[in-house]
Formats: sequence, C-alpha cells, structure tokens
Amino acid sequence: MTTHLQRELDSLKDTFMVLVELVENTIGSAAKSLKEMDRALAEKIIEADDDIDQMEIKIEEDCLKILALYQPVAVDLRFIVAILKINNDLERIGDLGVNIAKRVVILSTQKVTIDTFDFPILLDKVSIMLSKSLDALVRRDTELAKEVRALDREVDILKSKIEEKVIKELETHPEQVPAYLCILSTCRHLERIADHATNIAEDVIYMVDGAIIRHRSYTCKNPTSTD
Repeated sequence: MTTHLQRELDSLKDTFMVLVELVENTIGSAAKSLKEMDRALAEKIIEADDDIDQMEIKIEEDCLKILALYQPVAVDLRFIVAILKINNDLERIGDLGVNIAKRVVILSTQKVTIDTFDFPILLDKVSIMLSKSLDALVRRDTELAKEVRALDREVDILKSKIEEKVIKELETHPEQVPAYLCILSTCRHLERIADHATNIAEDVIYMVDGAIIRHRSYTCKNPTSTD
C-alpha cells in the first residue's frame, strides 16, 4: 500500500502545482492590468475564472480519496491537511484576482489614477508576499514563510493609509464616487490576498514542523521591506 500511497501523493503534488501556477498567473495578470489599466487583459482574467475553480474541486476530491483509502499518518497526513487548507486559500486568491480585474474594467473608464494613492507600493508588497509564500511552499522553507508573516503588518498599515486618502478625496470630489469606491474595493481585495498569503505561509510551517502558529506573533530572522 505504501507504493500506491506514494504514487497518489506524487500525482496530488503535480496537480497542486498546476493550481499554484494558475493562481500566480492570475494575480500577475491582475496586477499588470491594474497598473496599466488594461481592460482587455482584465476581461481575459474574468473569462478564465472557471479553470481555478475546477482545479480546486479536483484537488479537494483527490485529498479526500487519499485520506479514505490509505489513512496516511505523520508527515503524509500533515501534507494532505496542509494541501486541503492551502487549496482553499489559492481558490480564494484566484477569486480576488478576478474581483480586481472587474474593478479594472470599471476604473478604465474613469479619470482617477491609482498612482495618486500609493497603490503601486501596495500592489508590489502584496505580490511579494504571495510570491514568497508560494516559494516557501515549493521549497518547504519555514524561514521564508516567517518573512511573509512579517510583511502582513506592513500591508495592513499601508492599506489603512490609502483608505484614509481615498475617503478624503471622496469628500472633496463627490462626482468621482464610482471610481473611488472601486479603488477602496480593490484596496481591500489586495489586503485579503495578503491575508491568504499569510495563511499559506502558516500552513507551510505546519506542514514542515507540525507547529500551529496561526494566533502567535511572527518571528523572523531577516524581515524584509519593499519600501
């Protein structure tokens, strides 16, 4: 049974990596469409949403099948539990990328520019967090995962500052309400992507070390900043 289990685990890893690549591409494209206000690219992202949804369902079914047939223990069990949780986070990240693309479709018709609100900085920080969390997952690197947790606080602070600026602009330029509401919504979508990236990082630590650190303060030897 060990050989069969290993074969199933290898197949699960391969399928899971396809999902990782799909989500990375979706967020990368969403970031590009937002920076360049590329409506055509945003519409392509929206159209491709079903691909991630179907992959998420397949991975969940594969995980449940392995649990039912082989009853794995120890490291293998932690791996499957982590994949189940990360699978859900990745699907949600994909949805958030699509939501951002939908806002781009609207913002592309408005006169407001996102550069006014330090959006590129927030976008870069969130992109780095997601990239680091997925790298940590692939490499099973717990120190890199801790760096992601450290960056989450920076994203929260920057998101709050952007929201304050947008609300002030709303008060002085009420004619731009649709655009500013889209910007607020996009800001919150990015912050949620950062939260899911943090969840992934925490699940990497669980998968490698067996430690549940969800409600603990982060510890990072070399926290990085993108300022």
